[in-house]
Amino acid sequence: MARPPLTIPPEVRSRLKRLALRTRRDMGDRGFGMHHSRNKGAGLEFAQYRAYEPGDEPRRIDWKLFARSDKFFVREAEEESPIAVWLLIDASASMGQADRARPDWSRMDAARLLALCTAQLALMQGDRFGWIALHGHGLVVADPHRGRAQFERMQIELMRLESAGTFPDPATLAPLWERIGPNDLVLFLSDCFDEGGIAMIERLAKAGREVLAVQLLTVEERDFPFDGGYRFREQESGAALVGDGKALRDSFLARFAEARAALAERLDAASIRHTAYVLDEAIDRPLHVFFGRGAPPA
Repeated sequence: MARPPLTIPPEVRSRLKRLALRTRRDMGDRGFGMHHSRNKGAGLEFAQYRAYEPGDEPRRIDWKLFARSDKFFVREAEEESPIAVWLLIDASASMGQADRARPDWSRMDAARLLALCTAQLALMQGDRFGWIALHGHGLVVADPHRGRAQFERMQIELMRLESAGTFPDPATLAPLWERIGPNDLVLFLSDCFDEGGIAMIERLAKAGREVLAVQLLTVEERDFPFDGGYRFREQESGAALVGDGKALRDSFLARFAEARAALAERLDAASIRHTAYVLDEAIDRPLHVFFGRGAPPA
């Protein structure tokens, strides 16, 4: 049975309206603001109608169409966008990790929804967006396009995406260097545990691409709430460790903090903006960190 298309919860969709995709180039040239992509008003080419959503300005409602259909629609106009947004989604086996308290919400689930939220921002601004799923079996590539049809395709294809295998080797990653353009914005969604993934985004940043990275973590990795005997298994290699959770806690948390600090230092050195997302947080929190002006949701 086919899965239904992925959807953004209404409360998250409402918060996304407060955000705007911005690049370093925009902030350097015009201060704290967004690039010019989609503008609304007279003199621009009409693009499409869409259903009215709470928060839309009443002046954008097409009242003549309302009189004929008895439904609210708003007009969207657009002009050419200067950037394309790429969503690079780590689909290796470790992304299937979830917490015992919520086994139906894995890193992969969070990556899917966060990618779709980013696409929603691009859709609202008229930007082109595309995605690449990265796993050892090969790359799944959708080149950037703008518009509702691209968004709906993404809703369907993301639900088909499963985490499996290891992170791609350099030969498998070769198509990235030709597809991702010099002015493109790249968002990497990963647990950031694979050296190959970090080396990949370092290379993209060194080549002048603007790269953002979100490290997706489980609650158990953050808190290590284990008490008693456990077998801890690494999903990609199959390596296992048997031990007492309470006895391992302090050592694990200290080493994990050191690893995260080393990763942050490495990404800072490459001029890659980054943040972490834990599975019990609001899904749009990373986007508020990158593109918001106020405090991000908890």
